[in-house]
Amino acid sequence: MEQEDSPGRRRDGIWWRGRILAALAVCSAALMVGHSLVPNVFGRVGSLLETFLPWLGLSVPVLLALAVVRRSATAALAVLIPALVWASLFATTLVDKGSGGGDLTVVSHNVDEGNPDPADTARDLAASGAGLIALEELSSRSAPVYERMLAGAYPYHDVEGTVGLWSRYPLKDVRELPIMPWPRALRATVDTPKGPLAVYVAHLASVRVHLNSGFGTDRRNEAAAALASAVHAERLPRVLVLGDFNGTTGDRALAGVTDGLRSAQDEAGAGFGFSWPAAFPVARIDQILVKGIAPVSAWTLPRTGSDHLPVAASVRL
Repeated sequence: MEQEDSPGRRRDGIWWRGRILAALAVCSAALMVGHSLVPNVFGRVGSLLETFLPWLGLSVPVLLALAVVRRSATAALAVLIPALVWASLFATTLVDKGSGGGDLTVVSHNVDEGNPDPADTARDLAASGAGLIALEELSSRSAPVYERMLAGAYPYHDVEGTVGLWSRYPLKDVRELPIMPWPRALRATVDTPKGPLAVYVAHLASVRVHLNSGFGTDRRNEAAAALASAVHAERLPRVLVLGDFNGTTGDRALAGVTDGLRSAQDEAGAGFGFSWPAAFPVARIDQILVKGIAPVSAWTLPRTGSDHLPVAASVRL
């Protein structure tokens, strides 16, 4: 008679079950490790993956729960692979890297054109005590409200189209940056007590997700390239770039802008600092980038009437 398989070798045993779950765990880990190899041609799949890359960590508890339900030791062990990969990529992000107070606090906020109460948003931003406030998505209706509400604490300001900069220190050499057909960026020199600081405020084009063409980023990427050209040509050694990039610093398509700059959140923040959407943030698309200055802390401010959270950083000049 044919001998039956032992319990440890039975094809329905804990070591045989769950091979599909184990394969999914390995695929999840491979995507995290090799995200830069994912093609970014049709549908900009690579950019989409990199924008939400931290969320691949959700595969770990989901696959582990399924492995328990399936009673599969193979799947349970395989889940360790994406868990370790995620930890190697993002564990340090969860640590508070702040190192005390700086010389200047800066805030950037996409205030939302449809914000129902810009006056209340202005009061919240002024209460932050920031020395510089950059606003994006201003409208002809809301810009005068911010000008009026912030005038007392911020005697210097400039608005170019839909972006503006409010400062406690004098502004000079302010000009629009033509990154798009309509004004969505500016450059200014801030005369701080510790010397001049070049400040860029930008709102890159929105991205669109279409069923037939995928993650539409062409207009955003073109605006990013124009902004990168201006920033890289900057002659002042200390540079601050603020704004809504409609993308994360991990998105390879924005590498032209982020090259040579450091993210205040990555360097001095605690956690991912997700800023959008405000009701349940899943990505940090609002950025504070620096060059020649040291960020010492970074955080998000409480929700306003906008669909974005304000982002803030303290820097040492």
